Amino acid sequence: MKFDSFRQTIDKSKVIVIIQADNPDGDSLASSLALEGLLESYGKKVVMYCGVEIPSYLRYMQGWDRVVHDLPNNFDASIIVDTSALTLLETLTKRGQISWIKTKPCIIIDHHQTDETIEFASLVINTPAVSTGEIVFNIAKELSWDLAPEICEFIAYSILSDSLGLTSEAVSSETFHMMGELLEKGVSVAKLDDARRLLNKKSKRIVEYKGKLLQRIHFYDDPRIATITIPFDEIEKYSHEYNPSMLVIYEMRMTEGVCVAIAFKTYPDGKITAKIRSNFGYKIAAELAEHFGGGGHVYAAGFKIQNKREVQEVINECVKVACELLGELNEEKSGETIQYSV
Repeated sequence: MKFDSFRQTIDKSKVIVIIQADNPDGDSLASSLALEGLLESYGKKVVMYCGVEIPSYLRYMQGWDRVVHDLPNNFDASIIVDTSALTLLETLTKRGQISWIKTKPCIIIDHHQTDETIEFASLVINTPAVSTGEIVFNIAKELSWDLAPEICEFIAYSILSDSLGLTSEAVSSETFHMMGELLEKGVSVAKLDDARRLLNKKSKRIVEYKGKLLQRIHFYDDPRIATITIPFDEIEKYSHEYNPSMLVIYEMRMTEGVCVAIAFKTYPDGKITAKIRSNFGYKIAAELAEHFGGGGHVYAAGFKIQNKREVQEVINECVKVACELLGELNEEKSGETIQYSV
């Protein structure tokens, strides 16, 4: 039924804008590019929008440079991909352009199993899937739209990105069947990974900066929780080359004894953002993010705070809540309560 409503909205629209959140990732970009190809082959004019620059580590996907940072004045419908959270459309909100979206049909395509806060959407397609690209694939199949080779590549990028190379807990037999179909259509996983690895090479100064970040990691709860704080001057200096938090969050997670890693960023206007990654068996990332108004996956999530709180205060609260969530998990497993210390 939702696919029929999706087709009806598309049929009535000439110009469609595809919107990513202000924290674009491999899934959101690849899903946008796949949708762009599908809709253009269906005779529609498509504009891809994101309020921020596409990070350099995602620019191995051909077509990333077609993403614009100014919402078009005239469009007939919008599709928001890979998020259901209004807080992640901050740029549109600041520019007063959310009202533009509200006055036209708006479709959300998202696989995150968190509460929706974009209440004005006319249609929400949110089904359990490893990535938003997986949902796009199912839409195309259901509507009998042609899956051209380049569209198949973008869907494969999306799945591989959010499944950590088909290793995350969200991967299902359907995911493998889908990847099998994509391979039959000519997708080369080796080629996609080579392109990603080539662009993920780091300059000498980024490697040196990573070393400094590693020395600034803080451990809490002996040492189940790892945190790093990245100030705005470093965000300005290094983000165009590599996302600072992504430089170290893997090593934080891979430290022996760590259950959850949290990377905080601070901004001059008082904003604080957090990227959360938890290890297998510790499904607390989404719930921890939701405590602060954010959301995401059970193992990967994030939040944003705008009310000018002290960063250490936010860190302390975040660690406290994380410890409580880890304690609840422990109670489920053994009936014992774990004490936390900040």
